[in-house]
Amino acid sequence: MKAKKVLFITQEITPYVPESPMSVIGRRLPQAVQEKGREIRTFTPKWGIINERRNQLHEVIRLSGMNMIIDDTDHPLIIKVASIQSARMQVYFIDNDDYFHPRLMATDENGVEYEDNDERAIFYARGVLETVKKLRWCPDVIHCHGWMSALIPIYIKTAYRDEPSFRDSRVVYSMYEDGFQSNLKENFTQQLLIKDMTADQLKDIQTPVNATELNKLAIMFSDGLIQNSPGVHPELLEYAQELGIPTLDYQGEENYAESFCNFYDQVWSAGKEEEEEEED
Repeated sequence: MKAKKVLFITQEITPYVPESPMSVIGRRLPQAVQEKGREIRTFTPKWGIINERRNQLHEVIRLSGMNMIIDDTDHPLIIKVASIQSARMQVYFIDNDDYFHPRLMATDENGVEYEDNDERAIFYARGVLETVKKLRWCPDVIHCHGWMSALIPIYIKTAYRDEPSFRDSRVVYSMYEDGFQSNLKENFTQQLLIKDMTADQLKDIQTPVNATELNKLAIMFSDGLIQNSPGVHPELLEYAQELGIPTLDYQGEENYAESFCNFYDQVWSAGKEEEEEEED
């Protein structure tokens, strides 16, 4: 069974941000998957270092305008889009005047991590999912890259599980060497809770939440995992093995698209088989 629609939610995409292993995959993988005949959508944060004029970003008014409440404060969601002409690929950007527009990326010009990176990750995850709902698009597989996307799996399996756009979606999370140094704020797990989510769903996460615990949260609620860097922390690989989650080993920096597509199909098919068994 083939996964025909793939949603990419990534932390970095070149040429919008400097080249890194993640940003290069963020650029090449969606194009390769699309060229294999699959339908794609791609999202990334509108980091402050992105030059809107040079990259020809423009706001999508019909998708913008929603307010999201985080820590009792309203934050307007702004959606922008740009095209990579050579790849015939559109990229959607999640923006907000508080969280993204005036900032660099995860750290400031002095290399200091922003204190509200936890809120930024929450805003990004919810912003992507709300936008996909507005697009009325139903992805078969959602592929997340980078810790900024680490909240997508739990939201898909809890707060958004009954949404028509995501009811049948399977989540694949890519593990990288990237991370952050400081702990997230003490009330991070409370900030996460939306709709009918409960604190009990987060009981296995140790607080204060660091990069390892955030990745564990993503792993716990994913249907499949991909090792996207050779130096992924062994603790994360062991945790995935303990949970019995299907994992694709590191495939190298070239020619990984075919392996990824096969893995999408594997995860998607397994999910459909589970649904059929439950119906019986």
